[in-house]
Amino acid sequence: MYGKAAEFWAELRVELISASTFLADEKPTSSQVWRLYWASHQRFFRHICMSAKVPAVVRLSKQALGDNKCVVVGLQSTGEARTEEAVTKYGVELDDFISGPRELLLKFVEENYPLPDKPEPLPEESVKELQRKRHSATPDVSFAGRVRKVAKRGAESEEESEEETEWQSETDTEPETESDDEFQICNTCNLEAERKKLLQCSCCSQLVHPACVVPPVVEVIIGDWSCYSCNEKTEEYLRARKTYYEELLKRYESALERKLKILEIIRALDLPNNPLDDIIDQLGGPDNVAEITGRKGMLVRAPGGKGVTYQARNTKEVTMEMVNMHEKQLFMDGKKLVAIISEAGSAGVSLQADRRAINQKRRVHLTLELPWSADRAIQQFGRTHRSNQASAPEYRLLFTNLGGERRFASIVAKRLESLGALTQGDRRAGPSLSAYNYDSAYGKKALMMLYRGIMEQEPLPIVPPGCSPEKPETVQEFILKGKAALVSVGIIRDSVYGNGKESGKISGRIVDSDMHDVGRFLNRLLGLPPDIQNRLFELFTGILDLILQNARVEGHLDSGIVDIKANTIELQGSPKTVHVDSMSGASTVLFTFTLDRGMKWESASTLLEEKQKDESGSNNGFYESRREWMGKRHFILAFESTVSGMYKIYRPTLGESIREMTLAELKDKYRKLSSMERARDGWEGEYDVSSKQCMHGPKCKLGNFCTTGRRLQEVNVLGGLILPVWGTIEKALSKQVRQSHKRTRVVRIETTSDSQRIVGLLIPNAAVESVLQDLAWVQDIEDE
Repeated sequence: MYGKAAEFWAELRVELISASTFLADEKPTSSQVWRLYWASHQRFFRHICMSAKVPAVVRLSKQALGDNKCVVVGLQSTGEARTEEAVTKYGVELDDFISGPRELLLKFVEENYPLPDKPEPLPEESVKELQRKRHSATPDVSFAGRVRKVAKRGAESEEESEEETEWQSETDTEPETESDDEFQICNTCNLEAERKKLLQCSCCSQLVHPACVVPPVVEVIIGDWSCYSCNEKTEEYLRARKTYYEELLKRYESALERKLKILEIIRALDLPNNPLDDIIDQLGGPDNVAEITGRKGMLVRAPGGKGVTYQARNTKEVTMEMVNMHEKQLFMDGKKLVAIISEAGSAGVSLQADRRAINQKRRVHLTLELPWSADRAIQQFGRTHRSNQASAPEYRLLFTNLGGERRFASIVAKRLESLGALTQGDRRAGPSLSAYNYDSAYGKKALMMLYRGIMEQEPLPIVPPGCSPEKPETVQEFILKGKAALVSVGIIRDSVYGNGKESGKISGRIVDSDMHDVGRFLNRLLGLPPDIQNRLFELFTGILDLILQNARVEGHLDSGIVDIKANTIELQGSPKTVHVDSMSGASTVLFTFTLDRGMKWESASTLLEEKQKDESGSNNGFYESRREWMGKRHFILAFESTVSGMYKIYRPTLGESIREMTLAELKDKYRKLSSMERARDGWEGEYDVSSKQCMHGPKCKLGNFCTTGRRLQEVNVLGGLILPVWGTIEKALSKQVRQSHKRTRVVRIETTSDSQRIVGLLIPNAAVESVLQDLAWVQDIEDE
């Protein structure tokens, strides 16, 4: 079912592109259609993933009920909008439950399929009627104008012209007066003849002798007459207009037929029912399941078992506003042992095994669908885990084996990781959530490497799943399938399929904004068949694991407590006691360290020599910045990293840089030096200057407090007793101007001479005085 749905969405995308291109000259499809397409695409497959977990929910629920427990099922979407639309369209009595994915697809196609405008029916007009309209729209020159034109031909003096003008005005006011109107010139033979003997075309107003017409006109003309040329043009116009109308109508009917065919295909697809209605039905119906959601109505199985009926959730005894509280009470009283909650309906509801409630059975909390926000996820978990409970709940988070569904877990993990100490402070608390947070700096790097490997710009850093390094053809086959998959979900654009020698190959491009967009990658993965979807996702996670492993080995991975590293770390003087707790006698101590983070020329040149012995990288070496900064150029040492396509960077002021560069970025910002003498002079000069000032120069606004690019730094760490004065320290830091100085960070630092290790709070140099003043004020209050 999932594979067929993925194929249909790919075909629908091609159909929309084709229909939009066909209308490009008349009614271009706006980007809004594609935004709706991808939004519907994501919701569709999220519903499919939810429906795939319904059998597991039913099985686990029945198992929990058999173990004398009760069940709480958490979800986010109820499918009410799709249900109400279907009821409005089909009526309150239906053959089966509504399929949310099907209704979503039908609505998208019905409202957004690009159709050309239906042409208006042509008016029934004859040749003469059309000629009359054209003649009235562009009337011929008046009689006075014609006379004026003829008279002008014979005028040879100004005097004659004045007489002619006078005569003309008389003829205008007295049309019965005898004039040259008696005679006119034939437009064909240019001979003069009496007006009544000439024929005048009602369309072009030309005057001709009946004998001059080909073939000659012999019969007496009564009424309007039009020349053969005008008749021919008018008939040709009518034929062309009719042909054009038929072509427009054919185009419209063809597009409409394609749209109706797509709608029929959608109706024939085997798609799952609404998960909420399905779960309630399989667990015994509304009599056994308490529904605490925001929807007003639901579909209930008919008494005979055939068909379903739409009915309101409330009854005569219970109002709609109180229906959720009524359902909650039935669950807490043990009359219903299964409750289904959504975010909209469960606000303020407590479902824990309260000692005051009749139903004190242990809760089994099944999460069918994670919310977009970690805060909301934790809030929903808290519905069954509160104070005064007889037993703690069991939590079960349900996931399918589809790689694309990790997208939703990634959002929650990313938010939970940002909570800091709660999830990272104690490394013994459990595994890091980094395993689920793909939308990170490391995840973006992994995605870029995957895309470059699929596009054959660089070799893949690991062997793709299902491939063998001994069989390169398996890797090539995977790359071809991966390209086709990325084309079908719109990540690879402007795709071209090769011909001749290039037959079977696919070329295209991935825009820069997509190269690091992990969220879009995971969203689009949902629209691929399970096999290639999981293989691409496994490749992505494999590359990510490799990057994380390298970062962990190199000490760059953030594990909560940050290690401060430098070439030389020495303690300045003796630690200073800044606060003593009046109750415990424990003290808070300020440690001041001097750090030398720089790298001498001898160390840099030796490192390069060692790397050149081990590997022959043509781009390894010393580089100089292409642009000047504060009147000076910067120098770096770069060589290939363990991660393919990336380069490690060493600076004279900071030593090894955490951030690596791609070859393109390296060559764009720096140029390689061939002269070692030039590299040495620049390196040593920057090394010496950085011991006294930051990279902003002597006129830096922050003065000695600025540490950007400074080789020698002073670091202050507050150790010892911290928790009682944590609030005081936070308050002092909040007064700082720079945002980076307002953060509280737990660091670990170790001296190089005696290996003395200190763990404490990092206090920015600019904030030391403020922190000490606040701690002294607290000490004075405690002494009093």
